[in-house]
Amino acid sequence: MTAPQPTVFNQSNLYDQDFYLWLDTTAKQLKAGKFAEVDLANLVEEIESMGKSEKHALESNLVVILTHLLKYRYQQEKRSNSWKATIREHRRRLARTFKDSPSLKPYFQEVFPECYQDARNQASDETGLLVDTFPLESPFTTDECLNQDFLPE
Repeated sequence: MTAPQPTVFNQSNLYDQDFYLWLDTTAKQLKAGKFAEVDLANLVEEIESMGKSEKHALESNLVVILTHLLKYRYQQEKRSNSWKATIREHRRRLARTFKDSPSLKPYFQEVFPECYQDARNQASDETGLLVDTFPLESPFTTDECLNQDFLPE
């Protein structure tokens, strides 16, 4: 029986062959100051992708908070600890995001109206209430969305 042959990776396409190995190799090259060896095109792509992922996560957490705040306000008879827990968890996630990346706070303000529209539609889908039940503009401020103690009456 023959021993398995080690995989040989070509530096030019390591990114496509073994992503984790590419990450490890790139980090080592950067730490060693071997900048000429770094796969710059894929590194730039990954850094840009990381930024987009952070923004998408922020938007997703905000939509969940707004959706549940709408449900909490407009379906008082169905309020549950689960809704409170969901609101708290997604607020915690946003607080962590802003702690790690304070520069995303202006983006939060920027996407708030669009996220509210998404939440309005989501709340309609989840509650069975007509979308027109919910105001066109958010009845909640950005501060209320982030305030761990705020729940609508």
